[in-house]
Amino acid sequence: MGSKFRLIVVNFLQFFVWGSWMMTLGHYGFIEKQWNGAEFGLVFSTMGFASLIMPTLFGIVADKWKANYVYAILHLLFGITMCFLPFIDSPLTFFWVLLIAMCFYMPTIGLNNSIGFKVLKNEGKDPTTYFPPIRVWGTVGFIVAMWVTNLFTKEWGFGQSIKVSFIIAAIMALCLSVFSFIFLPVIKKEEELPSTKKKSLVEKLGLEAFVLFKQKKMALFFVFSLMLGAALQLTNAYGDSFLQDASVFPKGGIINNFSTIILSISQISETLFILAIPFFMKKFGIKNVMLFSMIAWVLRFGLFGLAGNTSIGFILIIASCVIYGMAFDFFNISGALFVEKNTDSRIQSSAQGVFMLMTNGVGAVLGNIIAGLVIAKWFEDPITHLKDWPGIWVSFASYALVVAILFAVSFKYKHNPSEIKNS
Repeated sequence: MGSKFRLIVVNFLQFFVWGSWMMTLGHYGFIEKQWNGAEFGLVFSTMGFASLIMPTLFGIVADKWKANYVYAILHLLFGITMCFLPFIDSPLTFFWVLLIAMCFYMPTIGLNNSIGFKVLKNEGKDPTTYFPPIRVWGTVGFIVAMWVTNLFTKEWGFGQSIKVSFIIAAIMALCLSVFSFIFLPVIKKEEELPSTKKKSLVEKLGLEAFVLFKQKKMALFFVFSLMLGAALQLTNAYGDSFLQDASVFPKGGIINNFSTIILSISQISETLFILAIPFFMKKFGIKNVMLFSMIAWVLRFGLFGLAGNTSIGFILIIASCVIYGMAFDFFNISGALFVEKNTDSRIQSSAQGVFMLMTNGVGAVLGNIIAGLVIAKWFEDPITHLKDWPGIWVSFASYALVVAILFAVSFKYKHNPSEIKNS
């Protein structure tokens, strides 16, 4: 079994265990459990809260020990924790248990990247060229998971409660844990050169990655990671609610009835754009690829804002889902590659953890909280709770546009095509 195939399996399962339950969580909370908006908002925030500390913490642990073992143990603990969710009715208890599960899962996203980069570099392969075709299988896993969950939960399938999605995630996480223990190459900590220099407290605690903030280029990168991270989960939080809003798209219509399937086009699009990343990186450089992502977010939100219950509106929704692939992956993967190229190999996992902290942690939490406050104050009827969806999406698009302009003006990075090897 070659290392490429092993990494493909790991990436497929990594995102399968996420996609099997995340996209149906809203329906589970609002419909099956009858939780109100505030209760569900608390539950949905678990991913962001878990990303505030845990990716960085376990990135440090992985740098000090064996990254593949840390990765496998985290998935084992995640799978065990997910088994408790189907038996919980209280939204507050559900929040705490899901938060624990997310504390185990969210660090594995950054570890998945750093392990993949390390394995490829050990074989003399450039991650910029070789990692995207491997990572694309993670998106395939996410898509397959959505369809498997639909098969189990829809009346035309097995007709089970959506709570079965948590069990599916648990089973596949346990499979991934076993596979990682047995088949992933051992990623040992980087050997340090002998030195008589006394280590600082920061070095002893493994917090060297935070020293990256002293570098202007890295500090700016992490700040923009935070700013864009505020937008990354907004369509996951509000996209399905928008398409299922009967005041916009009447019940019985294609858009309302097949909202989840329509949104899955976004993940299908990811597979195409991930494969295009090596070309774009070589042709345009990391900065421009990240800028393309920000412009794509403007279009993602803007097209939703223009969409209505018409044939043209349906086309705009499909176009928004297609552009999502560039919006999401061009920043996440090029950002991870930027971190890999600009940090010492001894702190790779820690640095990827900081990247996750800024995007899925601080950025996501601030984005969801501020977006909720903005919607409640300016775009929601306080009595009927009907939402001004065009206003919501245009405000999101305006924010993404401001971030893109600031990034284009202030972030300096010289592209050197020779750094990216030909495959």
